[in-house]
Amino acid sequence: MTGARGGESGRWQGNLTLGDVLISAGVQLSDVLAIRHTFKEEGLASPSDATAEGVMTYTRRQGAPGGKFPKQPPRWWLVFLADGGRRSRLYGAYENFGDVEEERDDVHRFYDLVESDLLHSLDGRLVAEWSSDSINWAKRGAVAASFPVVETSDPDAVPFPGFDRIALSYAQLQEVMSDSRYASWQTALGAVQGIYLIVDRSTGKLYVGKADGAQRILGRWKQYAETAHGGNVALREALGIDPERAQHFTWSLLRVFGSNTTPDEVDRAESHFKETLQTRKFGYNLN
Repeated sequence: MTGARGGESGRWQGNLTLGDVLISAGVQLSDVLAIRHTFKEEGLASPSDATAEGVMTYTRRQGAPGGKFPKQPPRWWLVFLADGGRRSRLYGAYENFGDVEEERDDVHRFYDLVESDLLHSLDGRLVAEWSSDSINWAKRGAVAASFPVVETSDPDAVPFPGFDRIALSYAQLQEVMSDSRYASWQTALGAVQGIYLIVDRSTGKLYVGKADGAQRILGRWKQYAETAHGGNVALREALGIDPERAQHFTWSLLRVFGSNTTPDEVDRAESHFKETLQTRKFGYNLN
């Protein structure tokens, strides 16, 4: 492969591209489709869902012809997982043997995919930078060939510090919700219900919220990572006046509950903290 290693092991300087990797493996670009999965509720909700079965099930089900997905997809499918920003980490390769006619419906096609050893030594290690139009999650090989390879190393996992030691800025929250290095955080936050606190450091105002039921802390905080206000009226109004205020927000946890805790108990805890911290009178809670 072309390119030169920089001073940090596993990261590259130069112009190494995904095309260089594919050509060196003897693969024709016309035989390749690159697919990028992001983490969202209707598919793979978090890195903990990226199991062999979960990725296979999600990948083989595609929309009926006429959308972004090719009508006749090629032989090799390279599946990448979002790794923060435009970074995309290679999950693995599949060989496509065509759509399964008996599984078709008006909305979906289901493809006969088989796990492949193609680029197996780079699974989980190769990170490419997706194009700026990241909404286009399926790219033909000739297009994906231009994607720069920015790293060929194992992700450095960030250990979960414990629920009582979390204090995340908005930028940190977005990173924790999307970066595979925080897989242990995502697993922990996806397992508990809880009461959380948002502090506006620019004003000293507080907001107490809850995440219960199937949503858990992970699901609720993903909404904040996307919008900063998470749909809360007072926070949305504050950001409408000063969009940069989100950079002064900090997210932390006041109390966590197991998955079997009843909604009534979570509600009582939320009301307790709103009353104790006076967030209805002096903060962002409106009820």
